[in-house]
Amino acid sequence: MPRNNTEEKTGENKQVRERILDAALNIFSGKGYHDTRIDEIVEASNTSKGSIYFYFPNKEKLFLALVDQFADLIERQVLEAIEQENEGIDRVRAALESVLNTFARYRLPAKLLLVQAVGLGSVFEKKRLEITDRFAELIRTYLQEAIDVGDIAPVDVEVIAHAWMGAIYNVVIQWVYTGEMERERILSALLPMLLRSVGYELQEGAQ
Repeated sequence: MPRNNTEEKTGENKQVRERILDAALNIFSGKGYHDTRIDEIVEASNTSKGSIYFYFPNKEKLFLALVDQFADLIERQVLEAIEQENEGIDRVRAALESVLNTFARYRLPAKLLLVQAVGLGSVFEKKRLEITDRFAELIRTYLQEAIDVGDIAPVDVEVIAHAWMGAIYNVVIQWVYTGEMERERILSALLPMLLRSVGYELQEGAQ
């Protein structure tokens, strides 16, 4: 059945928006937020200024859209990973591994979120905190599940979730910024440490 004009237009609009986001990601990541000009994104995306401003009223909104896009990607990856696991500590482990794997696979947006968004002002800091809270809530949910099924003893899941986010954030920002640590090295050190902090000893070779 042929698509109607509305469906075709929606598909075209989505493609244009994605082209703009892809171009913006590459340029922001390479030049930084302040040194990136909209004209450069126009040229790289093969669109027009009018098209960019149709989807994103200004450079700030475009940058924030990229941050949201990457956060959505991480959340999708985590949810897909935990679907394969039983409720409990296995879901906690799978969620942590998924986050690190996603950062490893998508270094450019990770750099944008973890490095470039720092120090850009209150709007960006608010967005960064919003995303941190979003993922801390995911961790809190899975930790509570692990308590409910008896995998770990009761702990203050809210405090632990934010402490874990702080640890993950600081390790990954160093990794993304310098590229000096390997994913396997981070997983083998960070994952057991976090799980031990809630009284769970990861079996040797489990990660």
